[in-house]
Amino acid sequence: MTTQITLQQVQHVAQLANIPISDIQAQNFVGAFEETLGVIENLKEVDTSKIEPTHQVTGLENVMREDVVDEQHMFSQAEALANAKRTSSGYFVVPRILDND
Repeated sequence: MTTQITLQQVQHVAQLANIPISDIQAQNFVGAFEETLGVIENLKEVDTSKIEPTHQVTGLENVMREDVVDEQHMFSQAEALANAKRTSSGYFVVPRILDND
């Protein structure tokens, strides 16, 4: 099963990811996406029924500690906001990055 990727699909994914790409780059990605999906299709054919799932291969484990508030290392709200370019009612004000298109 070969999946055909269109130029419009590549441009749509780039728009969703908020990544500007040229028409030439988009055309190159069509082939790259198709190749990637082809590899995934090949992997689906591999019999993994007798293989144990592997979630972690290094043997390392997370080191957990109790979450304790150390007030000596805390900023007050005024200190935290002291170097902010813009604030409002005790909060940071940042430029909008998402559109409602």
